[in-house]
Amino acid sequence: MSDKLQFMAAPAQTDIRWDLDVFFASVEDPKYLESVADLPTQISSFDSRLSKLSANPNAVTALELSEFINTLNDFLEQYRLVYSFTSLKVSTDSNDQTSQKALSSLNPISTQYSKFARKFEAFIGTLNPELWSAAGSPLADYAFPLSRTLESSKHLMAPDLEALAADLSETGLSAWERLVDDFSSNISVPFNGEHLPMSRIRGMAYDVNQANRAAAYEAELAGWKANEIPLAAAMNSIKGEANTLAAARNWPEQLDETLFNSNMDRASLEAMLEAARDSFPDWRRYLKAKGKLLGFNNGLPFHELFAQVGESSAWTWEEAEVFVEDGFRAYSDKLGDFAKQSFKERWHDVYPRTGKRDGAFCAGVTPGVSRMMHNFKESFGGASTLAHELGHAYHNLCLKDRKPMQKSTPMTLAETASIFCEAIIKRRALKDATGTEKLSILDATLQGSCQTVVDISSRYIFESEVIARRKERALTPDEFCDIMHRAQLATYGDGLDPDKMHPYMWAAKPHYYSDRAFYNFPYMFGLLFALGLYRVYEQEPNGFHERYDNLLSRTGLAMANDLTNEFGINIADKAFWKGSLDVLVEDINEFCALAESR
Repeated sequence: MSDKLQFMAAPAQTDIRWDLDVFFASVEDPKYLESVADLPTQISSFDSRLSKLSANPNAVTALELSEFINTLNDFLEQYRLVYSFTSLKVSTDSNDQTSQKALSSLNPISTQYSKFARKFEAFIGTLNPELWSAAGSPLADYAFPLSRTLESSKHLMAPDLEALAADLSETGLSAWERLVDDFSSNISVPFNGEHLPMSRIRGMAYDVNQANRAAAYEAELAGWKANEIPLAAAMNSIKGEANTLAAARNWPEQLDETLFNSNMDRASLEAMLEAARDSFPDWRRYLKAKGKLLGFNNGLPFHELFAQVGESSAWTWEEAEVFVEDGFRAYSDKLGDFAKQSFKERWHDVYPRTGKRDGAFCAGVTPGVSRMMHNFKESFGGASTLAHELGHAYHNLCLKDRKPMQKSTPMTLAETASIFCEAIIKRRALKDATGTEKLSILDATLQGSCQTVVDISSRYIFESEVIARRKERALTPDEFCDIMHRAQLATYGDGLDPDKMHPYMWAAKPHYYSDRAFYNFPYMFGLLFALGLYRVYEQEPNGFHERYDNLLSRTGLAMANDLTNEFGINIADKAFWKGSLDVLVEDINEFCALAESR
């Protein structure tokens, strides 16, 4: 019997929502309105002070710049609280018109700050780096972010063009991104005589009934087809604008800008992607073995990727809470206590509902305090997602004492803690499982890893081609579908039924619709780096917890390879990535052996 079944949980609830009242009562709360009203005034003050400093950059002292940065950090904490609170209100109810108006009213403030931030970046580019690199400098704690800002300033357009780009973003890229969130969260799909939110339809990929999974898959594709025009328009607009700005800022490609912002080099990325490609045959073995268990001999249909195999009871949210907390506590009481605190203080919004966006995320609100949105599926996968988002929240806790300018974590390292926490839960779940239950848990963990290695590779291929072709012209929905289908064939191969792929995955993933290009490979980096860290933990547990927390507290203060080298990990070496993938291949081998014995 698995550990999950040995713990008593509270009675199941059907509507668990996060508590935002501890921040503000609503967007009409006088405290909220006062905080919002104060933001433009503060930005104007910073702008004025910056103009004075910029008039004679050679005369700027380290102490002057340090005092400026300290007050700017205080502002950024206030800005983050207001923006996070408003975004959280809308993310779970896009039909809340009052909150929508409040979010819209923040756009001019965001634009104002964006203009200031570009001026500040340009200003740092005029300074002598000895201001922060000299021994005893009061800016020593900001040496890394200031050095990176100096480098990025070389990719700025002329000041008037940067200001214009910030103004246009409000009705351009940012507007398209908001449209996709609001539009997608309100897509209603006909299914079995009723209309269901798209998030509910996609959640039926986990349904215990195969006929329901297949029907939901067909309904989902039809739903995306019916709504493809505005989504394609958003994709074209976002990728087109990003291409234009990357070229104007002298980035050879959008990927180069993403790698710079990820504190990562291309050699490390290529080493990781090549190791992933080498592992594709093993993932195809897993998919075909699962397909045979479910009665499919021509590869696994896409709608069966998340189907349960083996025997495992449904996981209620309450059971997931207890299991995750206990698993975390086996690693450290600090992590277990943190999970317990998040449940007690209602940091989670759990179930899907109309107007709530799909997927899951964690948002930091105040130092060390987060909120996590789920669309919980009653499966081990749902418990794993809970562990994942709590990992993000724990990372925020480790960054609690850092100032905003010190904790700008790149996408690659942002996924480290989340996937490390998943690894803890996986080990816990497999510890006592046997037979068909072990088969089920292995499958549940391989589902997620397959998405992170294989599906992420397909998304990287898709986005690379879309960005390249968007330089020539806008693409049609059919062309997006064709690119996605070919990307899935190149990665999943014969592991999936070629006639049952998911050509509309470009519409289903919100990551494509943001100002961050290639928001895909960081997940693979996070998985494989976290597995490497977990191996270090198993081999050298003494002192690991302190070293790990220290790493999480410094993810915005060093290059990725410098941080990984502290644990003896060379991310430019394909052998490291292969070693992490070999851990997953061992799980594949065990799964295939168990499947064959049935």
